Amino acid sequence: MTKPKIFAHAGEGAWTTTADGNRRRVLLHTDELMLVEFGFDKGSIGALHSHPHVQASYVAEGRFEVTIDGRSEILAAGGSFIVPSGLVHGVKALEAGRLVDSFAPHRADFL
Repeated sequence: MTKPKIFAHAGEGAWTTTADGNRRRVLLHTDELMLVEFGFDKGSIGALHSHPHVQASYVAEGRFEVTIDGRSEILAAGGSFIVPSGLVHGVKALEAGRLVDSFAPHRADFL
């Protein structure tokens, strides 16, 4: 594991393009927990996928159709959701927006 990062300032950190064409930047991380910001253009898809990490997400900007284990809801800025370990999930950006996701434990593949 890389050295834990326990403080972050607004706008800090480089964006990385994701496999589905969106962007992310790791804000904070320890072995046990990670905070990641994701940016989406209108119409962008966060492809359906699963992982062993528990994920909690906050809609910082925009409006998203969120699908978890076959159930979909539309969430706007201020909304949030949790993805239990192993469930298939994904999002569609109904307008440009940002999600702030936490993962427990950290996502080593993002470092």
